[in-house]
Order: sequence, then structure tokens, then C-alpha cells
Amino acid sequence: IITVVACDHRLHTPMYFFLLNLSLLDLGSISVTLPKAMANSLWDTRAISYQGCAAQVFLFAFLVGTEFSLLTIMAYDRYVAICKPLHYGTLLGSRACVHMAAAAWGSGFLNAVLHTANTFSLPLCQGNALDQFFCEIPQILKLSCKDAYLREAALLVVSFCFVFECFIFIVVSYVQIFRAVLGILSEQRQHKAFSTCLPHLAVVSLFISTGMFAYLKPPSISSPVLDLVMALLYSVVPPSVNPLIYSMRNQELKDAL
Repeated sequence: IITVVACDHRLHTPMYFFLLNLSLLDLGSISVTLPKAMANSLWDTRAISYQGCAAQVFLFAFLVGTEFSLLTIMAYDRYVAICKPLHYGTLLGSRACVHMAAAAWGSGFLNAVLHTANTFSLPLCQGNALDQFFCEIPQILKLSCKDAYLREAALLVVSFCFVFECFIFIVVSYVQIFRAVLGILSEQRQHKAFSTCLPHLAVVSLFISTGMFAYLKPPSISSPVLDLVMALLYSVVPPSVNPLIYSMRNQELKDAL
């Protein structure tokens, strides 16, 4: 996707510009967690250095935070394209697109700095073994002292309030899109709009629901197997499925390829 969008001038539009950014984020986020887990599995070890763990937390928080901001922008892009097509060039000019993408990357960076600095400033009183295949903030919090846990948990709640607001914005955007699409007489155009929007909404819902459950669930219902499944669902499935949704179901990308 990155190569095709970059090389084909016909795809130099706002939608594909955001898709290129999303592909970079998906590639980065899955590369932060899986290669190290695979290497540990092959070499029969579970070790990671303190600096490596901190880097993993920072990069994962940075890329995932940026990705969610970008998914919100992509929902707005589809809303304008379908509901306000005559204003598309005005609202989503090249400068506006660059500014929105920069804001997404900047918000992800700020989010990562806050969480990484706060998490690794906590005193760890419960050992150094994590029940996870990568350095995940909730698992690190389990090793911290009781009062320190509450400090980081408050930051997580604030972050997810922001995420929830973005999710509501995405849902409202898609409600408006579906209303506009149902008013279109052409069945072919309806199918084209739904074939892109519905999978996107499904992946966003999976991403949000599993991420919120993993980070905000009470410790009383935590178990190693459940934690592992939730981590796989929000860290591995969306980056794996997004390329399929946006390439296999997109005729313009197929033609460009």
C-alpha cells in the first residue's frame, strides 16, 4: 500500500494520503511487539532489557495513539467525501491534510511521552516478570506499589475518555454517512460506500473495545490467558486486518498495483 500510493500519482488524494499514514503506523506498531516475541520464542527466553522495555512501551503508545487519531480523521474524510462532496476540495486541501496528519502524529507522541515517563518513574515492588508477550502498561502497573498504580491509572482513564470521545465522533460520522448512502438511488454506489465503511467501523470497534477492556478492567477479573487474548486482539489483529480491508476491497488500489 505504501509503495503503490507513493508511486501512483492518481492516488495522490486525501483519502490515500491518510491511508499511507495508516499503513506506516500499522507496519510500525506490529513491528514493535511481534519480532521480539518471536525471537524470544525461538531462543526459548523471556528476557528483555529495561531500556528495551521502555522503548517498546514508548513506541507502542506513540504508534497506537497516533493510529486512533488518524482513524478519527479518516472517518471525517469519508463524511466530507460522501455528505459534503462539493466542499471536499475546500475542507480537505493538501495543507489541511498535512496539518491534520501532523496533529495526529503530534498527539500520539505527547501521549507516549506522558505514559512512558509516568510508568517508568513508578517504583516496582512486585518483581520484574510480566505475564505478556510484550511490555504492556497494565502489566507493568501490576508490579508497582499500590499508591503508584493509582497515579498511572488516573492518566489511563483521562486518555481513554479522549479515545471514547473520538469513538463517538467516528460513530456519529458513520451514522451521517449511512443516512446519505441510503438516499443514493444507485445500488452499486451504495455497495461501494458500505464495503469500505462497515469493515473500517468494525476494526475501529474491535480496537477500542479490546483496548479499553485491557487497560481499564478491574484487577479482580484479570487472568494470564484473558490478558493475552485481549492484547492480541488490540495489538495484532487491527494492523493485520487493515491492509486487507483497504487493499483487497479497493478497486482503485488494485488497478494501481
